Amino acid sequence: MEIDLTKKTPDVRRLDEMQKVVFDQEWFNAVPNPNKVVLYSMYRNLEAKDGLRYDITVIPAKMLGKEFVKTKGHTHVGNFGEIYIVLEGEGLYLLQNFEEGRTEDAYAINAKKGDIIIVPPGYGHVTINPSKDTELKMANWVAESGKNDFSLFESKQGACYYFTKEGWVKNDNYKNVPELRTEEPTKSMPSDLSFLRA
Repeated sequence: MEIDLTKKTPDVRRLDEMQKVVFDQEWFNAVPNPNKVVLYSMYRNLEAKDGLRYDITVIPAKMLGKEFVKTKGHTHVGNFGEIYIVLEGEGLYLLQNFEEGRTEDAYAINAKKGDIIIVPPGYGHVTINPSKDTELKMANWVAESGKNDFSLFESKQGACYYFTKEGWVKNDNYKNVPELRTEEPTKSMPSDLSFLRA
């Protein structure tokens, strides 16, 4: 699906909105005017189909101090999933569940152009641009009626792992952090998208 983003106005995520989830707080506190620093752009509701909406997010290569740039991270209000498609660049997707105060599962998917990432119901997720010089452009399909909840990631200062210059680092704000496993991306869209509907 080709969409000319130059004719669209995005919502943007600024650095000041990320304070509660950034790993390197010393770096953050030294940044002047974080409310003026744009980290990534979100083009929402570009298409709609069967109760689902199609968005595109553009994440330039950038470092948040010791940490690679990432989305804020969210869970879904309700039991529904999400699908991401890498359009350009490379993305690192961290998925984790969180039930009754515990994270029982966490895994990472490294995806390149054309790859598909399926976020199952019940999993919160963060997208990371692991490149130092290449922009990540990705699309997603999600329920039009769905709502995102950022509170878990804000209360825990991010996901249960950070991706830094030294690799993956556990987030000590979680009581238990399972060993991070890896999964491969999917190469084709699922035929049944009912799990995306809230």
